[in-house]
Amino acid sequence: MRKTILIVLTCFICVSSYAQITYEEISSSRLNSKRKLKIKLPTDYDSDADKKYPLIIVFDGDYLFEPVTGQVDFQTYFDDMPSSIVVGVMQGEERVYDSYYEPQTGLPTESGIRFHEFVSEELLPYLDDKYKTSKFRVAVGHDIMGNFINSYLFKADLEFQAYVCISPDFVGSLRNFVSKRLALYKTDVFYYMATAEKDIPQIRENILATNELIKTVDNKNLTYYFDDFNGETHYTLVTGAISRSFDKIFSIYNPLREKELEEKVLTYEGTLDVYLVDRYKRIEKLFGITKDISEEELEKVAKVAEQREDFKSLFKLGLLANKLHPETLLGTFYLAQSAEKLGKTKKAKKLYEEALTLNDVSHIDRDFIFSKIDELNLSLVDNDDEELEDEEADDEEK
Repeated sequence: MRKTILIVLTCFICVSSYAQITYEEISSSRLNSKRKLKIKLPTDYDSDADKKYPLIIVFDGDYLFEPVTGQVDFQTYFDDMPSSIVVGVMQGEERVYDSYYEPQTGLPTESGIRFHEFVSEELLPYLDDKYKTSKFRVAVGHDIMGNFINSYLFKADLEFQAYVCISPDFVGSLRNFVSKRLALYKTDVFYYMATAEKDIPQIRENILATNELIKTVDNKNLTYYFDDFNGETHYTLVTGAISRSFDKIFSIYNPLREKELEEKVLTYEGTLDVYLVDRYKRIEKLFGITKDISEEELEKVAKVAEQREDFKSLFKLGLLANKLHPETLLGTFYLAQSAEKLGKTKKAKKLYEEALTLNDVSHIDRDFIFSKIDELNLSLVDNDDEELEDEEADDEEK
C-alpha cells in the first residue's frame, strides 16, 4: 500500500511539474545570440505577494532540468526545502563553447568567458528583475559544467551561495585552487561534490584528490558535503546527487528531526525558546525568506524541555507560543505546565482554566486539561485542610 501511494505521488508531482514549465528566450549581447531557458515556478508563486524564492540555475538544462525540478517538487511537498524557482539554461551544441577553458588553469577563456559573463551580467539580473527571487542562489552542474560553475568562486562577491558539482570534470590546476577559494569566504557558502564507484576513472581520481584538499579547509562559513556513490556510473549518480545535495544544503529548513533534537536541542545551553528563534532567524538570513515557527515545532521543543526538567524553558516557550499563536491554547497550556511543575498550584489551575477558553490544538486533549484541573483542585483542598489543622494546633497551644 505504501509503495502504491509513493508511486502515485511521484507521478502526480511529475505531471504537475511538467504542466508548470515555461520556455523563454533571452537576448544576449555577450553571446551575440538568443539563449533558450526552461523555467519552473513554484506552485504557490504569486507575483503580487511579498514572498521571495531561492533561485536554482541548472546548467545543461537540456537533460538536467527535469531531474532537478522533480526533486525540488518532491522535497517542497514534504516541506524539506523552500519553494524555489528553477531555471534551466539550454546549451545543446553550444555546450563546448560555453565551457571553453584555458588548459592550464581550467578557468573559462574566450567563448567560455562570454558565457560566464552572460550568466552573471545578463541572465541573473534578468531573472531578478522579472521574478520574485531571494538572495539565495544555487548553481547545478554536471561533468564539464560541474567544472565550469567553480569559476564563480573566483569573483569578489559570491553570485551563487551554493554549488552542486556532480561528477565535475576538473581541468588543469582548478581543483587545486577551489579549496583555497573556499577557505577565504566570510559569508555562508555551501559546496557539494559527488563521484561514484564506476565514474570515469580520470574524473573520479581528480574528484577524490579535490575532496582531500577541501576536507582540510578550516572556515566556519563553509558547509561542505561529499558523496561517493557505490555501484553508480558517471550518469546514473545524477539523481542521487541532486537529492542528497538539496537535502544537505536546505537541512536547516527541514522540520526538526530526532537527530537534531537529541544532538543539539537537548544539549543546548540556554532556554530553548532562544534556540528555536535563532534557528528560524538563520533560515531567514540564509535563504532570504520568512518561515513561521509552527505549533508542531513548538511541541517538539516543549517535550525536550520536559525531558530535561527545564521549566524555565517551558515557561519561555509558552510566552513564545502565545506571541505566535495567540488564538490557540498552546502557549497558555505550557505556562500552566511550568507553573504546576514549579509548585505554583493556584496559578497553574487558573492558567489551565484560561486555556480551555482558547482554540484547540490537535495534540492537546481537553479531557486531559480537565483532569489536571480536577487534580489541582484536590491538591488545593488538601493544602487548605493542612493549613486548617495547623491553625487549630496553634490555637490549642495558646
